Amino acid sequence: MAARRVALKAIDWVAFAERVPPNQRGMFNALKTRTDGIAAKLNSLPETPAGIDWSYYRSAVAKAGMVDEFEKKFKALKIPEPVDTQTSAINSQEAESNKNASAYIEESKARIAQYEQELAKFNNMIPFDQMTIEDLNNTFPETKLDKVKYPYWPHKPISDL
Repeated sequence: MAARRVALKAIDWVAFAERVPPNQRGMFNALKTRTDGIAAKLNSLPETPAGIDWSYYRSAVAKAGMVDEFEKKFKALKIPEPVDTQTSAINSQEAESNKNASAYIEESKARIAQYEQELAKFNNMIPFDQMTIEDLNNTFPETKLDKVKYPYWPHKPISDL
């Protein structure tokens, strides 16, 4: 039974609840309540539906052959299960997302290392109130004024200001 197989897929409600923002907690609780109700109803049903008692209908229906015709048509009826066409696309999107996430994590680790180096530089430098202009220019080379190339105030191109 296809519905039974779908119901067997478990949802990790604790992990799901951790990701729900506080302003959507009510909607999450309503979803969980509705899902639990549907699952309980599905679990209360038998695995296979009850069979049709064709002999009862043969004795109850006055027109001869009608029940036999219905029985033959009923047994010939085959309801196709839908074909899963989306799982492969979802799995490929998941693999791509995992690859992107791992690349982002590696880039973030590189940025963290760079920021830690900058932080170490700031922790090890002379405090600003004790720095001279030469110390400031050595620590932060971008602050050095080029008085030879730009002899007039502000000693740098106006476009850089």
